[in-house]
Amino acid sequence: MSELLVDFITSLDGCASGEGWPGFWGLEGPEYLAWLGEQPEATYLMGANTYRLMAGFAAGGVPGGQEELRPEEEASVDGLTQASKVVFSSSLDQPLVWANSTLVRDDAVEAVRAMKSTGSGLLSTIGSLSLCRSLLRAGLVDRFRVVMFPVITGATGEERIYDGYPDVALEMTGHRTFDGRIQLVEYRPSVLEHPPLGVSA
Repeated sequence: MSELLVDFITSLDGCASGEGWPGFWGLEGPEYLAWLGEQPEATYLMGANTYRLMAGFAAGGVPGGQEELRPEEEASVDGLTQASKVVFSSSLDQPLVWANSTLVRDDAVEAVRAMKSTGSGLLSTIGSLSLCRSLLRAGLVDRFRVVMFPVITGATGEERIYDGYPDVALEMTGHRTFDGRIQLVEYRPSVLEHPPLGVSA
């Protein structure tokens, strides 16, 4: 049975990106980049918007405000190009141009449920906030990992991750600090029907 990881990189205030900011908010360091390079092989799950963005970078596009991708960003995109990717969309057309990408038009929750039950290895999301929210609501997420970068994007932050989420209890299963400034936290999530009752401080 496959394991499903929802994986985010965020600002401290929970935004997945910020207008005018480079990838990793320009704050990645050698320890963090080395850890990224050590991650196990995974099949990446994404929606149409994330696919269009990342496939555009793979084809030579750059984020707004940049003249070219930085070496760290290029390495990240190159790694994703080589990986297996499943894209959930009713608006994209076959064939997908980004290498190693498979288009699935079926309901994403049911498709991932089937992938988990019949497959093996790691499934991991990339971006795709609404997809991640749906998978979490359905109780399919085994691990919830957030890497927080030391910046608050109050004026420029975009893609607020937790808006529209249900209440979720998080059991910490790991944590780590990279380069003295980047914080990783990993949890086992449980969706709550209501806040816990009768809990005293």
